[in-house]
Amino acid sequence: MSYIEIRGLSKRFGSNIVLDNVDMDIEKGDVIALIGPSGTGKSTLLRCLNLLERPESGTVTIEGRRYDLTTRNSKEINELRSHTEMVFQQFNLFRQRTALANVMEGLTVVKGMDEKTARETALYHLRKVGMEDRLFHYPKHLSGGQQQRVAIARALAMNPLLLLMDEPTSALDPELVGEVLQTVRSAAQDVADGTAKDIFEHPDNERLRRFLININMLETGEYAT
Repeated sequence: MSYIEIRGLSKRFGSNIVLDNVDMDIEKGDVIALIGPSGTGKSTLLRCLNLLERPESGTVTIEGRRYDLTTRNSKEINELRSHTEMVFQQFNLFRQRTALANVMEGLTVVKGMDEKTARETALYHLRKVGMEDRLFHYPKHLSGGQQQRVAIARALAMNPLLLLMDEPTSALDPELVGEVLQTVRSAAQDVADGTAKDIFEHPDNERLRRFLININMLETGEYAT
């Protein structure tokens, strides 16, 4: 059995079938990237796994515990969400809380940590993403890239079994993309068939090749057309 197994995940909006019986196996430590044009269901798949959207069918099994993604049982929903964390395109930080308080919030409210432990955990993860000099800054005083790094630290601090990142650089100005990509640069692409190394070095279609070229050029400040 794989670390995470997704089976039979289907989602439609009206007559539009967005996800059609999706199966996926993920091993512990895998980093998987979904590549595709807008409207092909990438965000919907992530939101279904966190039950921000309820699919018509599907299950996810994490470390041997199987969850029905169509459930309306609040206890099961909360249990699944306790094992997953989502990083959104628009950061979704609490505006009236500092960077440090944003990361501490879930640790104290959801995980029930005492304030001292939550503070130490939050500090550790904020340092990991290079935000130790912005601990007491509010979101309005942080750049987009800095806000996203706080959001990533907040998610990692919860120690999730499954981290879901919904286009974490799409809301950023081009000059800030590299800042966040540096934080998540270990992400591997696993949509085309093959290993991450194969996909990066020998993409099997032109559209994927141009996508990877543009990602590299965003990091260097150059652009392909």
